[in-house]
Amino acid sequence: MAQVVATRSIQTCSLICPNSSNGSTKIPIENLKPFSFSTNQFSRNESTKRIKGFRYIPIMAKRSVRAEPEVLPVSPEDVPKSIPQLGDTAVGIWSKPTVRRKTKIVCTIGPSTNTREMIWKLAEAGMNVARMNMSHGDHASHQKVIDLVKEYNAQNKDNTIAIMLDTKGPEVRSGDLPKPIMLETGQEFTFTIERGVGTDTCVSVNYDDFVNDVEVGDMLLVDGGMMSLMVKSKTEDSVKCEVVDGGELKSRRHLNVRGKSATLPSITEKDWEDIKFGVDNGVDFYAVSFVKDANVIHELKDYLRSCGADIHVIPKIESADSIPNLHSIITASDGAMVARGDLGAELPVEEVPLLQEEIIRLCRSMGKAVIVATNMLESMIVHPTPTRAEVSDIAIAVREGADAVMLSGETAHGKFPLKAVKVMHTVSLRTEATMVGGQQPANLGQAFKNHMSEMFAFHATMMSNTLGTSIVVFTRTGFMAILLSHYRPSGTIFAFTNEERVRQRLALYQGVCPIYMNFLEDAEETFNKALSVLQNQGMVKDGEEVALVQSGRQPIWRFQSTHNIQVRKV
Repeated sequence: MAQVVATRSIQTCSLICPNSSNGSTKIPIENLKPFSFSTNQFSRNESTKRIKGFRYIPIMAKRSVRAEPEVLPVSPEDVPKSIPQLGDTAVGIWSKPTVRRKTKIVCTIGPSTNTREMIWKLAEAGMNVARMNMSHGDHASHQKVIDLVKEYNAQNKDNTIAIMLDTKGPEVRSGDLPKPIMLETGQEFTFTIERGVGTDTCVSVNYDDFVNDVEVGDMLLVDGGMMSLMVKSKTEDSVKCEVVDGGELKSRRHLNVRGKSATLPSITEKDWEDIKFGVDNGVDFYAVSFVKDANVIHELKDYLRSCGADIHVIPKIESADSIPNLHSIITASDGAMVARGDLGAELPVEEVPLLQEEIIRLCRSMGKAVIVATNMLESMIVHPTPTRAEVSDIAIAVREGADAVMLSGETAHGKFPLKAVKVMHTVSLRTEATMVGGQQPANLGQAFKNHMSEMFAFHATMMSNTLGTSIVVFTRTGFMAILLSHYRPSGTIFAFTNEERVRQRLALYQGVCPIYMNFLEDAEETFNKALSVLQNQGMVKDGEEVALVQSGRQPIWRFQSTHNIQVRKV
């Protein structure tokens, strides 16, 4: 009979197979996804249970520095004849969500969702951030959405929606065509910088340096790879290509050159107009398209400071030129968005999942927010259910540690926007239920320059995880709540703030539940008021314990040199 030895400790976790051909074979935890088998699913006094042919083996997680291996016998009769259905009443080794969803959901607002009714329904379904794509619509249509989101925030004290403005950026597009053209493999087709050309064999491009940027042998991609053409020759004003992968070419299609970025400024004149529009309306985040280096971020932040605008900047990593400058870009920013569409067009597609993992790792190590975007539930634009690969894609982003996952066309112009949000909500929640909390990224200790608050955030997380409590923090700037978020405690972070701007901004961060509340002069009265708010809204139960953290850059009801963590019973 084969045996499996499962060991688990605070520092290491491995699986050992004693009857391997080479003796004992250890599989390091780095090569495995974290298990989250709930220990309270089994009684210590029970050996095994048989339920309809299933044999459940008790698995006890031993938390000690040197855990002794526990031998779990496995025989053919242990293999189930069928797989139990997973649902709200699932039994066995599957742990159930005990807290609210931590990973946030960004929804792009468009024709399918730009009404008051739909925005309310999206918020109820799980939307945390409303994104406006400035590539579409005008200022009047976006103003309507901003006003509706602000109205929702004013009416709902137990939930808040942040506002993100996504710039169009320097896009290279084909010109207008009288009707779509069907391009066949092997056919010759020409792109020209002359304006107003639109025939069966030639179309204009909106970028004057297009001819200079491409070389013979370059692969030209239409709409991120829906069609591809090889550059065969070029003249002063045109580029002749051979169709490699054909398809239907429509007006104003997005063009990329594999491995290259257009030599255009990251922030165009239109972008500056949109940025000023965002300042006037007090949006919470800018998502900046096609950022190539940190200078773009510095330029935008200098402008925002000159306007007195408190808006965070999230660069979209989507160009080949941004990869060598990834560290400096994220250092200068407030986070990053993994925009996989154009990233996969300018770079080989097999590089995209590796870059996604690296960008998430880098953002987490630097204490910055990270959003995974593009094609997450693409099929749900036209279908009511997702593909299984899309479900796995969401789960992978959650497991890798993304603060948020994003829906684009699914909610902007899709047929099933609410179903798409619900799928993203349930998949994220289910995935989080199987994850081990409190696994902070490497080198996070250096991200905040060894601030005293960092030590308290770490110990508050450890205390919260050990006691199984939520965390309550009071913040005027959001700093302490964001710091706690990056340590990924198992419980919810209830962040009380007396600044509405901070409340909305915190809606993006993983695990943070922002709540607006006026702070009183007396600390004890404020603490009791906050706990009453949580209890009245059903966020904590009577008799439940919470970890209360007093720390951060700006002291509230404490001396600058005094930091503390309390455990209180509601």
